[in-house]
Amino acid sequence: MAAELVRGQNHPLARTRLEIRVSAGHPVVAGATLADDRGVVRGADRIAHPGAPVLPGLDVPRQAAADHRIAVDLDAMPGDVHRVTVLLALPVGGGGPTRFGAAAAPFVAVTGPDGTEEASYTITDLDTESAVVALELYRRNSAWKVRAVGQGYADGLAALLADQGLADARSIAGAVHDAVARERGRAVAPPPRTTDGTHVRAAATAGHASGALPPPTPQAPAGGTGGPIDYTHPGRRDPAPSAPAQRPEAPVAGDAPGWSPEERLYNQVWGMFEDLARTTAAYRSAVDFADARMERELDGALADPRSRLGGAGDAARESARARHAALVDRAKEALDRDLAQLAAEAEVVEPALPAAYADWDNPCWQAYRSPTEHPMAVRVGELSLPESESVGLRVPMLLRLPLERGLWVDAGASSADGPADADALRARAAHTAVLHAARLLAAHPAGALSVHVVDPASTAAAALAPLVDAGVLAAPPARGAAGVTETLTRLTERVDLVQMAVAAGAADALPPGLDTAEQLLVVHDFPYGFDDRAITRLRYLADEGPRVGVHLMLVADREDAAEYGPLLDPLWRALLRLTPVPDDHLADPWVGHAWTYGPPVVPRGSGVLRDVLAAVAEARRRKGL
Repeated sequence: MAAELVRGQNHPLARTRLEIRVSAGHPVVAGATLADDRGVVRGADRIAHPGAPVLPGLDVPRQAAADHRIAVDLDAMPGDVHRVTVLLALPVGGGGPTRFGAAAAPFVAVTGPDGTEEASYTITDLDTESAVVALELYRRNSAWKVRAVGQGYADGLAALLADQGLADARSIAGAVHDAVARERGRAVAPPPRTTDGTHVRAAATAGHASGALPPPTPQAPAGGTGGPIDYTHPGRRDPAPSAPAQRPEAPVAGDAPGWSPEERLYNQVWGMFEDLARTTAAYRSAVDFADARMERELDGALADPRSRLGGAGDAARESARARHAALVDRAKEALDRDLAQLAAEAEVVEPALPAAYADWDNPCWQAYRSPTEHPMAVRVGELSLPESESVGLRVPMLLRLPLERGLWVDAGASSADGPADADALRARAAHTAVLHAARLLAAHPAGALSVHVVDPASTAAAALAPLVDAGVLAAPPARGAAGVTETLTRLTERVDLVQMAVAAGAADALPPGLDTAEQLLVVHDFPYGFDDRAITRLRYLADEGPRVGVHLMLVADREDAAEYGPLLDPLWRALLRLTPVPDDHLADPWVGHAWTYGPPVVPRGSGVLRDVLAAVAEARRRKGL
């Protein structure tokens, strides 16, 4: 059966030659953009619109109209195209609606050339927007999928194109509207209205050739009052039986765009994270819609005194609950399908990850060798959602390097389950910080990262023992207020020197004894041992350090620093909070899910941390460090 999508939901495509059929009930401009693997449209020659309607594998209408057909041949697309975005915009100066919220919701269907529908989407919840991204076709694991987007732009087509990376978006949008104005004399008039005032929509079904369907026969309620509600889309016929969907290919590790195996795996992990975010958002949206619709139907049944009591009222309530259950079941079926596919992908991706991306129980650590090149990213834990826990799906959390923000390992109370004892939490936070530092050391070539530790009260001696015993620190952990001052002074001077050298274009003029490696400062039990001057220097390192290779990791309890008041607020905001126990404090940039973060864990009884740090130390000794 064809899939009726909700916002954010995706669906696999069974074929690569497609038609995208648009029915809006009023003239709209239809177009499409071709984007690379990062979702960026590289230039105006990657946009199909009425002024330039034909691109390889893509043909869009040449005028504004109420109904459109866009021809797509995914096999004919250039090899660097990974995303086809279908956009709709209201024409300027045509006398029609100026915002989508003032007109009927656009309906978009993806069909085969024979009219067999694969997926459809009604773009609801639009208001002041005059341009909208309807849906996107995107490449995933050598297969193509369609995703319902429904992202509207109140500032029009120029804002939509700018959001896709086009610097000259305003002039391109002007050219599109100029082309539409030139063709306005041949624009298709809006379809006729039915007896109840609604527009007739073109069908996204086989056999439709005339451009409009006859008006549907109004469905009168039984007995002239109450009765069932017809949720059939206006003007749509039952689609012809669709061809059975192709089974998705078995997932392959590294099956993502990129110049190197490391980059391909990074992009694949990022794609898994994005897919999990969006498929969960689609499921939650569908359940919310089903709940709201059932509530409206039950309220309507109770509001009518003639149907409130007796068999008619019971039947109406039972019918509303049945429709609610059907919608939720269909949404859960789509979610389970996507989760199963992602879980299968995770099973082949996780064992193939390099050491910088791998969990501590990955076999790659048993054959660890110090790398010869700087890593692209590093793993700092894993992420999951409540829905993904049913299949045990957790996505690696990778941070790009060099770090743009410092890290804050929270030693305070967590909202999730974990040790209730404050001392146990602090000890676990210190151990987690050591795991992060060890991972960063192991991911860099020998001598490419120097790690400094400040432990003013000497309370982290047990946790720091693996780093100290292996001899991989740049210096012994600094103790007391004097140690804090000396370490911060040395690193702030380094930041100043490198900044001046870079600004003057004289990097060769740096002092000969200056350590040019990346620097990581780990501060335990902050702000103990820090006076106002030290805190000012630490804020300076957090703000200016990452640009010149000096990075910060704090192990701290925010409540302990409350006495400093707003002085530390900019510092907290500049750091990425990580926890030593699972906690749902992270949010994604698309739909704002509360992701559960899982910190790194070394398997109980394993000597992997000791062995890896020994290998790091040996590589440093071979280089004379």
